[in-house]
Amino acid sequence: MTNEENSKPRNGDPKNGSGQNGAQPAHDHESAPDHAPVSGRGTLLTVGVLLVVVAVLAVYGIWKRHRTSEVLADTTNELASPTVIALPAKPGAPVDSFVLPGNVTAFSDSPIFARTSGYLKKWYYDIGAPVKQGALLAEISTPELDQQLAQTEADLVTAQTNAGNAHTQAERYKGLVTSDAVSQFDTDTFVTQEAATSSAVKSAQATVQRLKELQSFEKVYAPFDGVVTARSVDVGQLITEGSTAELFHVQAVNTLRVYTNVPQVYTQGIKKGEKIDLTFPEHPGKTFQGTLVRTADAIDPTNRTLLVEVDVDNRKGELTSGSLAQVHLKTPAQGQTFILPASALIFRHEGLRVGTVVNGNVARLVPVTIGEDDGATVQVIAGIKAEDKIIQDPPDSLIDGESVRVQSLPNQNSSNQSSPNQKGGGK
Repeated sequence: MTNEENSKPRNGDPKNGSGQNGAQPAHDHESAPDHAPVSGRGTLLTVGVLLVVVAVLAVYGIWKRHRTSEVLADTTNELASPTVIALPAKPGAPVDSFVLPGNVTAFSDSPIFARTSGYLKKWYYDIGAPVKQGALLAEISTPELDQQLAQTEADLVTAQTNAGNAHTQAERYKGLVTSDAVSQFDTDTFVTQEAATSSAVKSAQATVQRLKELQSFEKVYAPFDGVVTARSVDVGQLITEGSTAELFHVQAVNTLRVYTNVPQVYTQGIKKGEKIDLTFPEHPGKTFQGTLVRTADAIDPTNRTLLVEVDVDNRKGELTSGSLAQVHLKTPAQGQTFILPASALIFRHEGLRVGTVVNGNVARLVPVTIGEDDGATVQVIAGIKAEDKIIQDPPDSLIDGESVRVQSLPNQNSSNQSSPNQKGGGK
């Protein structure tokens, strides 16, 4: 095909301006289709609606977050408040007497120790045996001490002989010096020798006396009338002077001392000389009478009690030292008292406290004074009133003025719910 043929226009070619369906007018480029013009008022209305929707969503989100924060704060505060059970205090009977535990001790109590070293030769009293003052309890064999005593006695005789000779020489020279038969120097020498030997005699005498005193401790005697309550040695046992191991233990038990600690609140009713009733678990139904003989006359700051001593006659031997007694003390009648469980007490450094609920949900810590305490319950004689609601088993972290949630007991709720039915009656 030639270039002329290629340059000729073909059917359907846009350049020739004709097609199969007929001739079309020729254009240099295609134009966009026509559209209706956009209204400015509609655009503003659409934008305004969108802004209103965004503002509403923003306000709702802010309100939602604020509401959530308030609910969270209320829930946190509610959960932070401890839940407690508050009940009225149980009234107690007026108090005119109270019972305290007492420790029973011997009137005199003495451990017997060795004052010399040796071997136990013999003992004469065993446990439970009554002894009189000065009774021989045991003998200790001390061969070394006996030899030392014999040696010092011989040294004493030597010292006494030397002293006698020195005295004779001194007297002789004193007579000769007056006639100038001897010198004054020699006379002074013998006089000094006399004084020195005299001092040596006194020293030897003191040594002999000391060893005799030690030898006297070979025999162990009872210090007072009483009963042997312990024997810790036997025949042939080595005894060492100054050892902490006791040989015997002796107690005077004809009169026993009973010590008890009286709470400070009851001390004004304590009178020396008054008769005190005592009971013992080993003697059920029987009461012994003692006499309050003395007190410490000072309150113990560690437990705020007064130590008192009650003496009881035990010549019949019915009571034993070391036992536990119940001391029945009388006191002026107290006013209204209340009984609380021991778990309701709060121990703080400023003193004993009890938690109460005021204004429906506020905790108040009030100081109280207790009387009798049996371990499970305590008697409160001052500090609370009949209308007070006492917090049962309060938490250790409870503080004064703190908000609390008061929980009702199930039996209280059931009784409150059953009350309307009972008032309404039946058909």
